[in-house]
Amino acid sequence: MLSRPGIWLAAFVAALHFWANKDYGYARDELYFIVCGQRPDWGYVDQPPLIPLVAAFTHALFPGSLRLLRLLPAVAHAATVVLTAETARTLGGGIRAQLIAGLSALLCSIYLGFGTFLYTDVLQPASWLFCAYGLIRLIRDKDERWSTPVGIVLGLALNTKYTIAFWILALLLGLALTSARRSLLRPGVYVAAAIAVLMVLPNLIWQWENGWPFLDIALGGVEERNIIRSPWTFMLIQVRDLNPATAPIWIAGLAAFAFWDRFADLRAIAVAFGLLILAMMALHAKSYYPSGAYAVLFAGGAVLLEAWITTQRLRAVAAIALTALGLPALPFVVPVLPIERFEAYAAFLRIPPVAEEKLTLGRLPLFYADMFGWEDLAALVGQAYQSLSPEERAEAVFFGSDYGEAAAVDVPAKSWGLPASISVHHNYYLWGSHDHTGSVVINLGGRREELLKLYSSVEAMGVTNNPWALPFETGLTVWICRGRYRRFEDDWPSLKGNSQTGSFSHFQN
Repeated sequence: MLSRPGIWLAAFVAALHFWANKDYGYARDELYFIVCGQRPDWGYVDQPPLIPLVAAFTHALFPGSLRLLRLLPAVAHAATVVLTAETARTLGGGIRAQLIAGLSALLCSIYLGFGTFLYTDVLQPASWLFCAYGLIRLIRDKDERWSTPVGIVLGLALNTKYTIAFWILALLLGLALTSARRSLLRPGVYVAAAIAVLMVLPNLIWQWENGWPFLDIALGGVEERNIIRSPWTFMLIQVRDLNPATAPIWIAGLAAFAFWDRFADLRAIAVAFGLLILAMMALHAKSYYPSGAYAVLFAGGAVLLEAWITTQRLRAVAAIALTALGLPALPFVVPVLPIERFEAYAAFLRIPPVAEEKLTLGRLPLFYADMFGWEDLAALVGQAYQSLSPEERAEAVFFGSDYGEAAAVDVPAKSWGLPASISVHHNYYLWGSHDHTGSVVINLGGRREELLKLYSSVEAMGVTNNPWALPFETGLTVWICRGRYRRFEDDWPSLKGNSQTGSFSHFQN
């Protein structure tokens, strides 16, 4: 085990996540995934089916346990750490190179974030790296035994998030444009592709049958929500999100795959990385989308630095410096501090909250703010529901302005007897109005005078007030609305285009 430092580094990071992931609260997307998985399907409008199924299954077995809901992300990050170290070993690195590679993957901020809560990106770093590892074995050892495992991993990754398709295309182009193109003549490449296509085919059929809604949402993000950045800014954000302490490692890795004689047969990886980054810039993608490609650069950079740094003392200093410089970023992506102390820590370092989308942030970065306020909202809606007469409860429904609000109420709703929430945001739109007429609707946000254009009476029941939540999710009135003039069923198609809501959004408050 001492000769494989990646193993004990992986054990450490898994234990860190398991210890820390009990705090703060469910993230918006985790609540949504639970609800989606409780309605199993081959696909959803905004993601493939695997993560929702995992979320619903885990929640059913261990209701209320954040640690166990987030066990898969913790294990996935640990797997990334050990596989990064193993890739360094396969590239010819010794124990020091494996240690540097594993530490880089451990301290990488975005990988730590993926290990913190259950998100569609949790399998991306490990799966992207596994595909690169299989390619290295194919090029260097002509070992096609990895084709079946690579195909399975690729199929699983595609069933969690589609972005790995960009990496696979980039790797294939990298092969075609370098001397390693001979590998394209081997059947293993096509065996892996066939397995992955078969695994993702049911989801692609679902998307096709429903008019490719994922593409509509992705294009909407590029055109409306994502912040357009210059290429220079995009790369600076990569440095920030990966943890500046790891920058020398992955930059060395990119240089090694591009120019180092020992990696001359692996130029395809440097070409693939360059093509991927150019594609992400051209598509105005979010900065974390290409993050899975950096793990193989960590491995290559660690091997190069081990070769350059010839003394054991300097190698030890490099590992210590990487750890010391990388640890200060930990509280920004793993909830190791109480939230009040985190706010003070960020203020001390003078690091303000930064958003990837066009929205206003409050006291916390989006990553953490999205974990607050949902229990308060669910409690207020529950109180509003309990205040109704038995006859009105039979007709009542909560209308969520977005999938986060709807899911926050849906997850605990059965304990109150409240029916499933409705919304016109993302997959909730496909689930429809459940034949609710609108006779009694619990609504969040909006102005009373505007709601009275839709309902015959509107009664305020309370206001959300969590100081840590996103600004547009707090300070919202919970209304009991009665006597909707038009049935939801009649309005449903037209409501889809009304911002995110279907009545009057909290954005109009």
